Amino acid sequence: MTTNDPEADAGDGATSTVIEPTRLASFSDGVIAVIITIMVLQFAVPQGGRLTDLIPLIPTFLSYALSFVFVGIYWNNHHHLIRATERIDPRVMWTNLHLLFWLALIPFATAWLGAPGHYLMTWPVFLYGLLCLVIGVSYRFLQQAIAQANPGLAFSDRIRRDYKGLGSVAIYAVGCGLAFVAPLVSIALYAAVAIIWSIPDRRLIQGQ
Repeated sequence: MTTNDPEADAGDGATSTVIEPTRLASFSDGVIAVIITIMVLQFAVPQGGRLTDLIPLIPTFLSYALSFVFVGIYWNNHHHLIRATERIDPRVMWTNLHLLFWLALIPFATAWLGAPGHYLMTWPVFLYGLLCLVIGVSYRFLQQAIAQANPGLAFSDRIRRDYKGLGSVAIYAVGCGLAFVAPLVSIALYAAVAIIWSIPDRRLIQGQ
């Protein structure tokens, strides 16, 4: 919690900079809501009025659907992570901002991947996978920062052993490599990770 006592602020910095986890969660929820809204606004209205005029938008819709699930998974797990947290320090705040920075780039990567024919091209598929990889690593940094800020909580030890997260990053890395030879296989791997993470992290649910 923050303090309004100037003398306390001049003293122990670790005490004066602690904030409520709910404030961090509310800020993050707002940013994630904006990210999803931006992705929706990237849909171009067809010039024609026939149902067939929607066909060219199928790749855009599929890339949006994948990214929507992707963002939703991070929002879900981020919610449980913060809810299980008792203490937020400056390191947690900065690692959370670091995660949001990369998440905010998802609309751009989604639009590039969803452009006509781009799902068969190397660089849009590679960039999308690379962004997924970086976000996965950023989320790992946030987990570690929260575990260090809350050493006495039972879930802190559990999230340090995040084999599922490390495996997901490895799959993203493989997908990035395959983007140069088989872009569709890369997209299938990215979707597989989304399926794996569709269930919230039970380690955090148990810690609440």
